[in-house]
Amino acid sequence: MIRRTLAKKLREAARQFPVVTVTGPRQSGKTTLVRAEFKDYAYVSLELPDQRAFALEDPWGFLEQFDGPAVLDEAQRAPELFSYIQTLVDERDRPGQFILTGSHNFLLMQGISQSLAGRCAVLHLLPFSLAELLGRQAVSPGTLGRDVPRTRKTPDRGLEEFLYTGFYPRIHDKKLKPWDWLGSYYQTYLERDVRNVLEVGDLETFGRFVRLCAGRNGQLLNLSGLASDCGITHTTAKRWISVLEASFLIVLLRPHHKNFGKRLIKSPKLYFLDTGLLCFLLRIRTPEDLYLHASRGPVFESFVLSEIHKNFVHHGEQPPLYFWRDCGGHEIDILIDMGTHLIPVETKSARTVAKDFFNGLRYWLELNGEAEGPAAMVYGGDRPFKRQGVTVYPWFVL
Repeated sequence: MIRRTLAKKLREAARQFPVVTVTGPRQSGKTTLVRAEFKDYAYVSLELPDQRAFALEDPWGFLEQFDGPAVLDEAQRAPELFSYIQTLVDERDRPGQFILTGSHNFLLMQGISQSLAGRCAVLHLLPFSLAELLGRQAVSPGTLGRDVPRTRKTPDRGLEEFLYTGFYPRIHDKKLKPWDWLGSYYQTYLERDVRNVLEVGDLETFGRFVRLCAGRNGQLLNLSGLASDCGITHTTAKRWISVLEASFLIVLLRPHHKNFGKRLIKSPKLYFLDTGLLCFLLRIRTPEDLYLHASRGPVFESFVLSEIHKNFVHHGEQPPLYFWRDCGGHEIDILIDMGTHLIPVETKSARTVAKDFFNGLRYWLELNGEAEGPAAMVYGGDRPFKRQGVTVYPWFVL
């Protein structure tokens, strides 16, 4: 089993809170993680019709069958249980009583906010990070842009293969063909999460909407344009974007509004969190197609953002990630707000670093009054170095 970064935070939370909830997209490894970390806990999956019926028809009887702590998998399938869990954990008054997992963040969080507020720690498990797959510790985001990193061994697989395959655990565990598995995964998402839970009737239109979003990966979110191209209302487009975000398929990168006396862009940028699913939606059929594909840059940018995003999430933190762009076209792809300082990060999919790659970073540093401040660039090459005051990282260091 590949060690998950979230495991440490999960154990800590179980020592402090009576209930711990682990959410994330389908097939991100939630069940595998909680069963590995809590081997002594009773386990019930509420995906099973008989167990779900028991929980819904006799909540007290269902919960009282557990003499000790328990894992309730896919807990959002029986949201009525949350009020009973609240009463039970208050009576027992000890940490680590229940571990809940769920794939539907929108349903699960609604139940938690209504019944378990203050009693429940909420953690998110996303698909593998590159560091987890390679069996090493990820670079701390707070250290980016400072010293040149120690040279790491180049992975056996190339950048394009990682981007194309994506990071869902089952593909790597079972050595499955990404195109086939991701096609089934996407269809399951449409038919179960969208139709059954969100009551989206027209799946064909929703599917077209998702592919249009993939084509706009890395771009400013234009809801009016999306709605027009898809033939839906602005309100529907806004709701569907929220659905994709709550499903952990996309993340909206908000603009950072540090005022330099210039007009700044206010719309968020849209990114897919898994490059494999993104490639599938863009109909990129092989890793080789990525070499010269028009979306190579946005796919790589999505990869860098998702790796930094996972780093924070798997340490139990809210990712303080933004972008910066002014109306003059100057832009920073990712801005990490560490509270005491900002770290600008540029992404370049090229294997060779050109001189003009540094223009945006140098402009921002001088505008910020921190010409010698930390700044990072992640590129598609394999050698770390420092140039023009910017620390340059190979893609596999994150």
